Amino acid sequence: MNVGRFTMRLGYSVVGALAALCLGPSAASAQDHDNHTPTAQRQELTPFQKQQANALVKMVREATERFKDVEVAKGEEYGLSFGCVSGSDVGAMGLHFVKGALLNDAEVDVAQPEIVLYEPLPNGRLRLTGADYVVFADAWNAAHSGPPELMGQLFHLFDSPNRFGLPAFYALHVWAWKENPNGTFTNWNPNVSCDAYNPQY
Repeated sequence: MNVGRFTMRLGYSVVGALAALCLGPSAASAQDHDNHTPTAQRQELTPFQKQQANALVKMVREATERFKDVEVAKGEEYGLSFGCVSGSDVGAMGLHFVKGALLNDAEVDVAQPEIVLYEPLPNGRLRLTGADYVVFADAWNAAHSGPPELMGQLFHLFDSPNRFGLPAFYALHVWAWKENPNGTFTNWNPNVSCDAYNPQY
């Protein structure tokens, strides 16, 4: 699969604990991570934008299909962080499995998401719902004049301080495996629930 890659290597060093942290997904417009609604109204996509969005979702599915089995994700060093992230009446993000090594590489690669997301099911299994792409802002900004993007989808800046105690970061969430009526690239999905979450995960 030919995948567009946006790279930058700065040897960006992050405290070891950050490698285990999970970062939340973002919306299609700039927003505060703790804010449950986008700061800008959703706009109708042009045919070209829809084509790009569909292509990105297809690429994310190709990159993550093997993670339908969470044991495969664990075997590739993705680990659960922060339990199940819920947004009260706006839905949830679900379970965040984070690969620490990818958080520190200062790269954006659709084939290698930093975070894989799951929804807990009543039978104790996990359902793959999407992926998050994350890059620390200082590392990215040192070599670029604007935010990162994938297939026309801009990443969104989450300033510091934030709920995770992290430096400022850019993130793009893609609901590739679970339909989101609020949009494929928004934070919270009203179709996702943490009701079946078992801390034993």
